[in-house]
Amino acid sequence: MILQTGDGVPQGATYLPSTPDHVLWGRLPCAADRPVISVDPGAELVIDTISHEGILEDQGRDPKAYFGAHGVDGVLDDAIALAASEHPRTWGVDGPHVTTGPIEVRGAEVGDLLAIRVLETTPRVPYGVISNRHGRGALPGEYPLDGDVFSVFAEVTERDGRAVGTLPLRPGSDEVVAFDLKPFLGIMGVAVAGDVRPHSVPPGPHGGNIDINLLTVGSTLYLPVQVAGALAYVGDPHFAQGDGEVALTAMEASLRVRLGFDVIAREDAVASFGELVGPMVETSDFLVPTGMDEDLDVAMQNCVRAAIALLQARFGMDPRHAYAYLSAATDFDISQVVDLVKGVHARIRTSDFA
Repeated sequence: MILQTGDGVPQGATYLPSTPDHVLWGRLPCAADRPVISVDPGAELVIDTISHEGILEDQGRDPKAYFGAHGVDGVLDDAIALAASEHPRTWGVDGPHVTTGPIEVRGAEVGDLLAIRVLETTPRVPYGVISNRHGRGALPGEYPLDGDVFSVFAEVTERDGRAVGTLPLRPGSDEVVAFDLKPFLGIMGVAVAGDVRPHSVPPGPHGGNIDINLLTVGSTLYLPVQVAGALAYVGDPHFAQGDGEVALTAMEASLRVRLGFDVIAREDAVASFGELVGPMVETSDFLVPTGMDEDLDVAMQNCVRAAIALLQARFGMDPRHAYAYLSAATDFDISQVVDLVKGVHARIRTSDFA
């Protein structure tokens, strides 16, 4: 099934399509950008996103031809339109990602937290692509084995009554490996101050390309608001990703999402979370502070500091006890190592504090 622009949108839903006039390509919003839609806190939006795989220059910038070569008949019209457009983007300078937005959340002020609740994720296509390109990934200089780009076409099929991703064991092989699908958005963020749009690849305090695979349905991302109205955006849709995202990309494929947007006033935010300096995730099971830096060791240290501060604010823990608890009971995972700025996130079990 192909979910084209406008198809199947629930009656009465506030809908933001990913048409060329509603997206940025390769850069993220800044304070100088005008919102494409404005909503009140508490609002829910149905939003289309476009994967960059299949529309990039090193894949021909013709998704109909690219996916047609893999036997695909149904290609998203908005992906075709974006690839054919004169959208402002410089190949080799700007990033690859397509983001939908920016979205103004009325009343959000600098110092508040924007909470983005993930309510629903729906695949728009039954296929995706996993790529290693241009000496990027965890093993630069070793992969790709030949050429600049190696992309694997992955299909969505059904196994034991559930949808799974599959890819061949070897080029042209009928033997496949199958893995669970856990759709999420790799990019969720807020605009930065100033009039310079940041590159789409490195994440930061604004969120952006954080690639935390816990951001599935039922999770919430908290982001420190940096400009009035927050100017939120989402993109880089994934069907599945392992922690680390070592080859460079996950199973990249377009999603339709339903998100809720809330604003937490600074005083309430500090009382609940402490002074958040970067993104934090909450799931039904975990509090998930993050740490980021170009150096993975420093990213890890930043994450531990953020976790200690969170435990102090939320549960009144002595920092020495918090440090001990984290060492005994908390997993620290590598979000990704391929986005210039590396990411680490902790999984603090909320049930431990029941």
